[in-house]
Amino acid sequence: MNSEWVVVFTAQGEFEENQVCAFLNAHGISTRVAGEALRKTHGFVLDGLGEVTILVPRARAAEARELIDRVERGDLALPDQE
Repeated sequence: MNSEWVVVFTAQGEFEENQVCAFLNAHGISTRVAGEALRKTHGFVLDGLGEVTILVPRARAAEARELIDRVERGDLALPDQE
């Protein structure tokens, strides 16, 4: 793996992987993934079998981590509609 790409998130399964990658891509941050092949061939996602790491360019890693942290804190949640 190229050292210019660093891990910023570990997703469990393809759904979470796609969400995080789409979110980062929407903010102009390129992504790559590396992970367990069993999730693609057999659909396994339990006990780390569906684990995949999301990588971004080293120069954008701090920004990507901050965006992910903001999501996890709820800072970017949409307000409830009445």
